[in-house]
Amino acid sequence: MQKPEPTAAIPVALANCNESMGPDAVRAICQTLEAAALPLRSGMHVLVKPNLLQARELACASPFVVCEICKWLLEHGIRIKVADSPGFGRAANVAAAIGLTRLLRPLGLGIEDLKKPVYTRLELPGNIALPISATALECEMILSIARIKAHKQMRITMTVKNCFGCLPGLRKALVHARYGQKRDFFADVLAALWAALPPVAGFADGIVAMSVTGPVNGEPCPLNMIGASASAAALDASILQALNIDPALVPLEMALRRRGMEPNVAYPLLQPDDFKAGDFKIPAELAPTSFHPAQLAKSLGRRILRLLVPPAATGRHHRH
Repeated sequence: MQKPEPTAAIPVALANCNESMGPDAVRAICQTLEAAALPLRSGMHVLVKPNLLQARELACASPFVVCEICKWLLEHGIRIKVADSPGFGRAANVAAAIGLTRLLRPLGLGIEDLKKPVYTRLELPGNIALPISATALECEMILSIARIKAHKQMRITMTVKNCFGCLPGLRKALVHARYGQKRDFFADVLAALWAALPPVAGFADGIVAMSVTGPVNGEPCPLNMIGASASAAALDASILQALNIDPALVPLEMALRRRGMEPNVAYPLLQPDDFKAGDFKIPAELAPTSFHPAQLAKSLGRRILRLLVPPAATGRHHRH
């Protein structure tokens, strides 16, 4: 069974961050994490789950932001694993291409792919089970780090949607192919996946957001905004408010609300109304998306080839 939402107000720390890197950005990130009052303790096992969608920097969480969050966690005695599962390709390759690997190396951290699928029943009609990575299920907390992006299927994608990467590799693509054409039901699947994971905290990277369309080919849009919370769902709802986006337009937000997720929120730093959406745009019309069979076959062929040609040497259920 899932745990009920706490009745106490959930801190959602929102802050301005006017530079993509540098000392002012470090101060803003650390201030936001401190104010979010994440339920951490020394020695805790935390999965840091950046969005590593494709080898294009704007399509991923900022490498600088991810690195500074990892530094902060390490300074607080947290045991970190940094991992993701792109639908196609390997997380390590994406991380290397955008410069994240280089930034994490001095911290003694690498990038792993989320593997070892464990079929886990979701609280949904139809007896649906998803192949969730054992790494995600076995950690004590997940910290989902996501760039704020427009999304052609979900209208906007943030920290709860980023949990979809807890499905290993090609299985993630297969689930998307099976349910992606049914937008509202797919949103219910995403919300149920979030609820089946250990507690998911969130960090929203809106220093430079992706506007107009997404999650890959949108346009850069500086929002100069970051946010953090022990509840990814509360954070995402607050970002919608800050961007003045009607929740009824966002399928995943409505799916979360169908699960009773309208938390009591407190803002220890800035209020959502302190921000201006500026030029940030979301798709007016949504298009169901699904991975094409040819794309799935190509990816499967590459995975089989990697098995045949080795590289050169060099269910628990929770609610938040």
